[in-house]
Amino acid sequence: METGGMVPGELHDPARPHLARLTARFSFPRLCSAAAVALGLGACLPADQRPDIGVAVTPGFAAGEKRPAAPVATDWPRLFRSAELTRLVEQAGDGNFDIAVAVARIRQADAQSRVASSSLYPSLSGSGDAQRSLRPGTLGARRPPFNESVGNSFSLGLSASYELDFWGRNRATSDAGRLAAQATRFDRDVVALTTVSNVVTTYFQVLAAQDRLRIANDNIAAAERILKAIRARLDVGTATQLDVAQQESVLAQQKASVPSLELSLRQAKVTLAVLIGETPATVAVRGGSLNAITVPPIRPGLPSQLLQRRPDIAEAETRLTAQEATLYAARAALFPSITLTGQGGLESALLKNLLRPDAAFAQAAAGLVQPILDGGRLRAQVELERGSADELLATYRKTIVQAFADVENALIAVRENTRHERLQGETVAAARRAYAITEQRLREGTIDIVTVLNTQQTLFQAQDQLLQVRLQKLTAYVELFKALGGGWTQADRQAAILDAEAAR
Repeated sequence: METGGMVPGELHDPARPHLARLTARFSFPRLCSAAAVALGLGACLPADQRPDIGVAVTPGFAAGEKRPAAPVATDWPRLFRSAELTRLVEQAGDGNFDIAVAVARIRQADAQSRVASSSLYPSLSGSGDAQRSLRPGTLGARRPPFNESVGNSFSLGLSASYELDFWGRNRATSDAGRLAAQATRFDRDVVALTTVSNVVTTYFQVLAAQDRLRIANDNIAAAERILKAIRARLDVGTATQLDVAQQESVLAQQKASVPSLELSLRQAKVTLAVLIGETPATVAVRGGSLNAITVPPIRPGLPSQLLQRRPDIAEAETRLTAQEATLYAARAALFPSITLTGQGGLESALLKNLLRPDAAFAQAAAGLVQPILDGGRLRAQVELERGSADELLATYRKTIVQAFADVENALIAVRENTRHERLQGETVAAARRAYAITEQRLREGTIDIVTVLNTQQTLFQAQDQLLQVRLQKLTAYVELFKALGGGWTQADRQAAILDAEAAR
């Protein structure tokens, strides 16, 4: 019988030969000890026993400092110093539907884990039976008289069975269920972090829309003042109807920008309501201004630290380990299964004699089943599980690389948007000075209308652009907090593992 090249001893090898086969294909730099990541039950293995999965960990981020740093604060939204934002984040933690779905999946996974572990234990069932039978007389005699007979039968019994887990299949199936339950807890943490980030980002969009609306209304008032001044010049013959029409066009453009800003504001508030699990009509968001938001200090630390602070990395790692256990079980299914069965009880034709010692019966048996011809089903199942493990290994590696990329992108965005905000602020200051001079000279009648139009358009656009850049900068900070794990640490990982074990 072929067994896919596996000998029984492989089933007890904790080194997991499949991962060894995969990682042997690559020649990559060793992971530094602080960055070593566990595959499988590697969370319980010493660092020097954790396999190298072929992802080089650089000594620092290209856009950050090459120094270690403590994890970000778990309540990092408070660092923006907005009481309303903090309240919304707390409401989202209690009422967000995505988090509720993730919690429900934990309950499902816990139950499935217990189902998977049930094969490790004997099964015991009880039975009780009472029968009354009528035997026709024609079966006992060839000619009359035919005398029918009535018989009774009473029994009480217990049946037990137990499959010897000689090859470790049941244990591997149990481990797969246990690890899947752990992975759902890490998934819940990923969902919670994403939800909090979305709440903070959407709240900033509300503030930005309010700021842009205020600027638009100020621009409308300024455009109306200019239009009034031009009409005054028209009355004394120093302006034309064309000048008036051009300024009316500027005013109309500013008024036309208001509905889209109102739309953005209201839609952002609706999104916030959904994120906290409430209907839009019941949620009141006061908002304010982006200028009142405090920019928090944050240090990215080292890439090796990031590997221990991202719940999505922990989830990908654990799902890979669960799949390795499933592959282990699939390969063990190629070998014979040995089952012990036993049955015993009491049986009597009369109910009054049922509990007598003489009514006892018992039997025991051992059975062995070895697949011989199954159309290649078991071998195909092994290949299926091996392919799934290969996929999850690639997903795990991608998750690590993507985590590094998320931090790099967020650091770059913070740095460049901060610089852009400073330069755009200088642009607004210069445009505001030019506009003030232009408006003054317009009243004095010493400037042409074209210069007035160009100056006010430049100021209006520069002010709006500054608000958008400020929003991008704050959004980049949110993305950086999220990329760094949002305060998730190894302590949270261990707590999730202990919680999964307690649920079993």
